[in-house]
Amino acid sequence: MLTFRWMTAALMVGSLAASAWADETRELFNGKDLDGWVVEQRPYKDKTGQNTPNWFVRDGVLTCAGKTFGFLRYQKQEFADFALHVECRLSPKSNTGIGIRTVPYDPRRDKETRPSYYSYEIQVQDDEGKPPDAHSTGSLYRYVAPKANPIKRAPVWNTVDIECLGPRIRVTINGQKVLDADQSAIPQIKDKPLKGYVCLQSHGGLVEFRNVRIRELKAPAGNGQTVR
Repeated sequence: MLTFRWMTAALMVGSLAASAWADETRELFNGKDLDGWVVEQRPYKDKTGQNTPNWFVRDGVLTCAGKTFGFLRYQKQEFADFALHVECRLSPKSNTGIGIRTVPYDPRRDKETRPSYYSYEIQVQDDEGKPPDAHSTGSLYRYVAPKANPIKRAPVWNTVDIECLGPRIRVTINGQKVLDADQSAIPQIKDKPLKGYVCLQSHGGLVEFRNVRIRELKAPAGNGQTVR
């Protein structure tokens, strides 16, 4: 009887803990509109002469038409230590990226505010089979190459998971860890910011996103280990 009660109590505690972790994961995209997001892009005028944003929601999916370069930034909060999950579907030869720890993008100050200069862009593009380098999928674009490139050819869905904890950045593509970098050990990037906004890039072709969610990471007092 005691054993049964102990097991029941343990299961209840485990269930509560799992629920608590589930509650801490936040959906950044509500599946209906761009609430919480802001479009920041180079000017683009359609045939009527109107400036047209790249980004809209279609059939519950966050969609980028890719007509001009720019970003869709989650503007409600800056993040320092976090685990970000994004699912994206590329069109053939399309190109996108995920900006982290960045600032608002201003096309008039491109190199000062573009994530791949100011902080980081995790590259995502339709480059299945391309040998990994500092410009391939999974890279810290122009700075650090991934060790593999497991992106699936368009138009299937791919998953991208990014974990940032202090100076350490880890990237996982379709369940395979492709990058584990400590920026403090790399002179070129050691002074990059450790907090900022997250954003999605528009850079040519149709790209769709879903299940964009984030969980902030915290180290419990006393042991300095990451809560995961």
